[in-house]
Amino acid sequence: MEELIHFDKQLLLLLNGSDSLFLDSLIMTLTTAQTWIPLYMALFYVVWKANRTPREIFFIVAAAGLCVLLAGGVDDEIVKPLVARWRPTHDPEIGSLIDTVNGYRGGNYGFFSAHAANTFSLAVFFSLLMRHRLFVCFVVGWSLTNCYTRLYLGVHYPGDITVGLLWGGFVGWLVYRLYCRVTTPAKYEFRDLLVPVIVLCLTLLFGLIKAFFNS
Repeated sequence: MEELIHFDKQLLLLLNGSDSLFLDSLIMTLTTAQTWIPLYMALFYVVWKANRTPREIFFIVAAAGLCVLLAGGVDDEIVKPLVARWRPTHDPEIGSLIDTVNGYRGGNYGFFSAHAANTFSLAVFFSLLMRHRLFVCFVVGWSLTNCYTRLYLGVHYPGDITVGLLWGGFVGWLVYRLYCRVTTPAKYEFRDLLVPVIVLCLTLLFGLIKAFFNS
């Protein structure tokens, strides 16, 4: 276990930070929850197009909320205080070696990553719900991008991210199974699923342009 923890820390130091102001700005934009509001709105649009009754739409919105509650809520309220593993930025052993951006260090404890758990639970749930390969690739890529930002900023170890992904994936699958017990999933048209894909691309473009002017 000591060797695994040591490897976890050394791997983070390889992935953490850079000398690029451009990347610093881009990562800070992509790691911010508000940046992805357009994506959530695009997903709601797709749900609304495929599910015409308020009852059907409510079940999906409630399922997405349950994903976040189980994935991130359990982590923040139970696991992090119980395990009490320091974030890298607060770790007495390597905290001084972490390259931070704009002084951002996060809370005291980092096991496991709520960013990883939340985004991957939603990615898995909507992937199972909508079942189109291109959409799945983009939404999983969105989650993994969020995970990388946490390593770049030095606020999570790779182990924190890995456990967050495992927990988030399980939660997304579990919530989807519960959803299928309540109602029958609708069929989603590929042309509608292009909307969140395009929004993801435009959001990334926004981050790149913002980073260019800030660097």
